[in-house]
Amino acid sequence: MELRHLQHFVAVAEDQHFTRAAERLLVSQSGLSASIRALERELQTPLFVRTTRRVTLTPAGRALLVEAERILAQVRTAHEAVAAVQGVLRGMLTLGSEQCIAGVHVAGLLAAFRHRHPDVEICLRQAGSGALAEDVEAGRLDLAFAVRTQADTDQLRSVPLTCEPMTLLCHSSHPLAAAGAAVTPQELGGEVFVDFHPDWGPRRTTDTVFAAAGVRRTVALEVNDVHTLLDLVDENLGVAVVPRHFAHKRSSLTALPVKGTGEAVYETVALLPPRQATSPAARALMALLETTGG
Repeated sequence: MELRHLQHFVAVAEDQHFTRAAERLLVSQSGLSASIRALERELQTPLFVRTTRRVTLTPAGRALLVEAERILAQVRTAHEAVAAVQGVLRGMLTLGSEQCIAGVHVAGLLAAFRHRHPDVEICLRQAGSGALAEDVEAGRLDLAFAVRTQADTDQLRSVPLTCEPMTLLCHSSHPLAAAGAAVTPQELGGEVFVDFHPDWGPRRTTDTVFAAAGVRRTVALEVNDVHTLLDLVDENLGVAVVPRHFAHKRSSLTALPVKGTGEAVYETVALLPPRQATSPAARALMALLETTGG
């Protein structure tokens, strides 16, 4: 099994299209098709279901994709490790992050990293914490800044960043704002909520808090960015339970403590692969984070 066969296979799986994958890899479509057929012959099973519009993975293809991504990530790490021994940090840093993650100023950290390591290409992707954990575990990301969603595994470890409680944000004319007191999940059961996609860390945290309290809530307005959430609350279209640091982003809103959430209910972490599989670029970024404090 050749590495180029795995590279070709992953590209087709990502693009779900032979022509687009060939264009991205700068190879001929016939050469790409031949590479995939050679891999299927070696494994003695079809890897793709081919149609006139797109290709999809077979069960065998899905199983191979997980291992192929991990193998290619390990090969890249090996190349970068050799370069690091020679005194030059180069290659690529693939980083994931949730929006407005607490405990690290991502833009500032990446700017400092680029200043120190100009030969490293930086790739950043925003997503929810669950997806980021899967991508680090599969080798698609070198590391990610996310909310803790699971315990460490053989393929995924975490480095704590910070913890904070959850806060209710509401319009200044809302009855809860007039009371000005801390609220319980039970008192919020009848409210209309603005919240994020279920995979985002703040949504996962809030869902957990309300489930633990035995309170059902209605998320009528689901968004994928912080500023839209704040805009909707600012228009009095609903309330939001968010990490405490979100309250500083919109001074016009009233922020109230949520009882029973505790100081450590929202925990942010850096997610990394096992130490032996951590890329030199990821190690350098984490060392810089420890030095600068985020």
